[in-house]
Amino acid sequence: MHTRTLGAGLEVSAIGFGAMGMSQSYGPGPDRAANIALLRAAVDRGVTFFDTAEVYGPFVNEELVGEALEPVRDQVVIATKFGFAFDADGRQAGLSSRPEHIRQVADASLRRLRTDRIDLFYQHRVNPDVPIEDVAGAVKDLIAAGKVKHFGMSEAAADTVRRAHAVQPVTALQNEYSLWWNRPEAEILPLCAELGIGLVPYSPLGKGFLTGTITVDTAFTAGDIRTTIPRFAAEARQANQALVDLLGTVAARTNATVAQVALAWLLAQRPWIVPIPGTRRLERLEENIGAAGVALSADDLRHIDAAAAGIDVQGARYPEHLERLTNL
Repeated sequence: MHTRTLGAGLEVSAIGFGAMGMSQSYGPGPDRAANIALLRAAVDRGVTFFDTAEVYGPFVNEELVGEALEPVRDQVVIATKFGFAFDADGRQAGLSSRPEHIRQVADASLRRLRTDRIDLFYQHRVNPDVPIEDVAGAVKDLIAAGKVKHFGMSEAAADTVRRAHAVQPVTALQNEYSLWWNRPEAEILPLCAELGIGLVPYSPLGKGFLTGTITVDTAFTAGDIRTTIPRFAAEARQANQALVDLLGTVAARTNATVAQVALAWLLAQRPWIVPIPGTRRLERLEENIGAAGVALSADDLRHIDAAAAGIDVQGARYPEHLERLTNL
């Protein structure tokens, strides 16, 4: 596995692993033992970058990642996140990025992850009620204390990132980015290039759509977040199939899969982009890792970009109440 560098010096595998789906959002999955085995299989295959968050579950995803990676802790980079509040029953209850809350989250995450440091600590979503300078200052203090190594932000507006970066350098931004959600190209990619910040695309395979395995007839199970997302309505899937067909034409001539072409396209955009596809299956893990070895030619990239520009992707990427939490 090739490596890439985020920010001023966080070296990670070119393809990371997003662990969220092991605990939520995609319906029932494998048991804990199987998930732990898959995370360790990822390490065995060269993945060194693992992404989790306290809100995934909540809390159980960090515990899962912590148990799985404890035996190889010094070989991997673990990213987790703060930014949400929870009620007495452990249910998500809005945003919270008060400095004292950030400190509490860090300590709790360290316990669940079975480690003495968080390699990359993201603000999961910007809290408009707390000055971003205070947030960055709190993380700066955690870095000084040795509990955190690097500061990250997720789905933050360019101006917000710039203000935070002036207090504590931001190592990575985590934003949704793929061929079917390219909004980061307008402001976020230029900002990252200017400030020396890495970009970690989540949902790099469009929540599974860009694997080519989802059709208009696909039935999602109970508890699958895609049942609530307008982009996955049947009529939207039918319209958006054009994007998968485009990737398929390139896959056929490069001896790759549709998913691998989608990931290889991301890797080709900038040398400091590290996508974090998630999976609960070994064959998909190996397919995702294989994308790091797919070399798209300049002609391939021009063809993809030109054809994609003519495809009007249908459907919002989130329900409205979730979209409001982004780009603050």
